[in-house]
Amino acid sequence: MDDQKYMQMALDLAIKGEGYTSPNPMVGAVVVKDGQVVGAGFHEVVGGPHAEVNAIDAAGKHAAGATLYVTLEPCNHTGRTPPCTRKILDAGISRVVVAMPDPNGNVVGGGLAFLKQHGLEVVCGVCEAQARKLNEAFITYVTTGLPFVIAKCAATLDGRIATRSGDSKWVTGAAARRYVHRLRHGADAIMVGINTVRKDDPSLTTRREDRKGKDPARIILDSQLSISPHAKVLRQDSAADTILVAAQTVAQGKKAIFDKAGIRVIEAPLKHGQIDMAALMPQLGAMGISSLLIEGGSQVLGSAFRAGIVDKVQFFFAPKILGGDDGIPICSGPGAELMGRCIGLKDIVVQRFDDDVLIEGYVDKS
Repeated sequence: MDDQKYMQMALDLAIKGEGYTSPNPMVGAVVVKDGQVVGAGFHEVVGGPHAEVNAIDAAGKHAAGATLYVTLEPCNHTGRTPPCTRKILDAGISRVVVAMPDPNGNVVGGGLAFLKQHGLEVVCGVCEAQARKLNEAFITYVTTGLPFVIAKCAATLDGRIATRSGDSKWVTGAAARRYVHRLRHGADAIMVGINTVRKDDPSLTTRREDRKGKDPARIILDSQLSISPHAKVLRQDSAADTILVAAQTVAQGKKAIFDKAGIRVIEAPLKHGQIDMAALMPQLGAMGISSLLIEGGSQVLGSAFRAGIVDKVQFFFAPKILGGDDGIPICSGPGAELMGRCIGLKDIVVQRFDDDVLIEGYVDKS
């Protein structure tokens, strides 16, 4: 029971790194001696000290003979920082409790085996399900090379994201919109189509009330590079890039205009007249984008589902009924012909945000 209690503390610490550690995982660590927490830390920023280092440094001399709780297997290789296993040995830690093994097959690994070989007691699997959910994007990215893709929308109860005039402000209330900005903060990139840019002229930035938010990279699917040079997404005072995705057949002269303006343009093949989402994902993964939040519009969402790239769904429903069939649906384009061929979700979670309801689930790819 104590192992679970202290691991929960470590998990609570890990989430503090949300938005700042990618493409590294979020990791928390706690050092416990004689039933007392003597040190704690988390991975605060990519390239910075790992959680184990911060926790052991906080514990100081009290680390000798203590138990270290850490949410991910300690690294046993030299990357941006030295191996944490050596830090653990040098500190005199006698027992290590880990939530989950490191899934990254591209590193030397072997942290748990190394510690066992040097006489430490090692326990693995405490609160593992929570640890895996915390780092679901990292796990997908390091095992597939592809971004973890979340499809998000806000809709009325009759499944419309905007009225026939395109009005979508606001489908959901303030509490749900605040949560969406937390989602943006945690994502490496956010994606919309050119129609959304034309209709809404969004900023696609993160605006949080509780803390300064990190902007995701803004990815605009614009096969013909028809975006207005005055669009807000091209004029943001932001550390994050705006990336235009154009068709491979787009005129190079158009591309050169944006290149000269400092706007990154990448090319992707078309499928049925739209950007081929399945072909685009490996390109984004190669750019270091480990998590992607798709916010619409309906053509982009429909294309993403048909391409089979969506891992997680987060649909917000407001207690509103448009009352007609002329509004803009969540997804557009051809759908399943039979109910038995619909895209299924698993591990469903339902949350309330005032009067709005969030339905979250994972695409069943079995």
